[in-house]
Amino acid sequence: MALLNRTRERWNRLESAAPEGELLTFRQMEVYGRRFARRGRGAWYSVAIEVIWQFLVLFSRFRVRGAGHIPASGGVLVASNHLSFADPATATAFCLAAGRVPRYLAKSSLWKAPVVGRIMLSGRHIPVYRGAATASGAYRDAVVAVRAGECVAIFPESTFSKDPDGWPMKGKTGAARIALETGVPVVPLANWGTHHLLPATAWFPRGIPRKTVDLVAGPPVDLSDLRDAKLTRVVLDEATARIMAAITELLAGIRGEQPPANRV
Repeated sequence: MALLNRTRERWNRLESAAPEGELLTFRQMEVYGRRFARRGRGAWYSVAIEVIWQFLVLFSRFRVRGAGHIPASGGVLVASNHLSFADPATATAFCLAAGRVPRYLAKSSLWKAPVVGRIMLSGRHIPVYRGAATASGAYRDAVVAVRAGECVAIFPESTFSKDPDGWPMKGKTGAARIALETGVPVVPLANWGTHHLLPATAWFPRGIPRKTVDLVAGPPVDLSDLRDAKLTRVVLDEATARIMAAITELLAGIRGEQPPANRV
C-alpha cells in the first residue's frame, strides 16, 4: 500500500506543470499540451495544432511565464516579436495553455492554398487585404474579431527581425490601429529560442539536442491616454513604439541583457 501511495504521489507531481519560469521536462511538456483550450478550434486547425505540438514536445523544452496576463475572455491582442517560422506554433501553444484559441492575421492569398487554406478557414484566422483602399480596410476583419471577443495574435514587425542579434525592429502600425479603434488590451509576448529550433534559412527543425524556447507575457500595454485621440500617424507611431518597447523589455529579461541603443 505504501508503494502504491508513493506511486500515486509521483504520478500526481508529473501531472502538474512545472512552476512558472522552470524549464519543462519531456513529461511536463506532454502535460502542458493537455491544458490546451479545445472549444472553437475547428477540425483542420485542431489537427494542425496536435501534429505540430508533438514535434514541439520532441524537439523543444518550454519555459513559460505570464500566461495570466491574457484575459480568460473578451477581445484581446497578443503581440509578439518574430524570429522564425516556428513562432506561430509556440505562440499558439502559449495562448492555448492560457485558455484562449488564437486567431492570426495572414495575407489573404493563403486562403486559396491547398491544405493551408482549410486550416486558415477552420481556425477562423483573419485575412489581411494588402492593397486595400485604406489602411483600416486591410484590418477590418481583425477589428470585427476582437469586438466579438476573440484572441488575435499578431507579429507587429510583419517579418522576421533583421537585427543581427535578434532584437525586435520597429513595428508596423496594424496592432496599434486595431487596439485603439476597439479599445481591447494589447498583451506583449516575448518569444525566444525558436530561431535555434527552426532558423529562418532552414527547411527542417534542428531539434537535436532539444532546444529551449522561452515564452514570457507581460501586463497589457498602457495606451489609455491615446484611446480617444484621432488616429493620426503620430498617435499610431506612439502606440506602436510602446507595444514594441514592452516586447523588447520582456525579451531583455529573458536574455539577461539590454539591446543596443542603435539597433535596427
